This record gives sequence, structure tokens and C-alpha cells, in this order.
Amino acid sequence: MAVDQNGRPLRIKVTGGHVHDSQVMDIFLDWETLSLAMVLNKAYGSATIRRDIADERSLAGIPAKSNVCNPGPHDARLYAMRNIVERFFIDLVYLCAAKSRIN
Repeated sequence: MAVDQNGRPLRIKVTGGHVHDSQVMDIFLDWETLSLAMVLNKAYGSATIRRDIADERSLAGIPAKSNVCNPGPHDARLYAMRNIVERFFIDLVYLCAAKSRIN
């Protein structure tokens, strides 16, 4: 899911549980307007994805996995902004729960 700085969804891709997150990365690239940064979880930490983000002229806010020999640079303050996406999912869960109580 891609959200703006206010937590509003811009793009959503729903996949099956057997599909790895990195398999759908291409829908989050090639924006009409450039994104300053892409804050992603560790699943997106491959060199290929980091290179694709750099090709988009965006900053990759991805922490390295614990088993990586040469971790790339990581801005912890930027990664903390990922809570905007987490809050969107929490709001979505509450909305679904409220809807199920109404029905």
C-alpha cells in the first residue's frame, strides 16, 4: 500500500498469502510525480529494489535484515514515518469491525 503524508491511500495491491511482498513492487514505481522517499519494511531490502528506488530518484527508507553482511544506509527517523501506513490499517480494521456490528 502506498499512502500520502496524511495517511490517505494512493495505491493498494492485495495478493494471496503465498505471494512475497517484493513480487508486486513494480506497481509502486513509475509515479507521475516523484516521491521524495519510499519507506518500506525489511522484505523490500534487496539490492534490486533499492536500485529501482534510486532510479526513481527517491530515498529508500529500508532497514537491513539482520543477516546482511554490508547493510546500506538507513535513516531511523525516516523509517519511523512508516507508522502512517500502520495507522491506516488499524483504522481499516476498526471500520470493518463497525460494519460487521451494523449488519
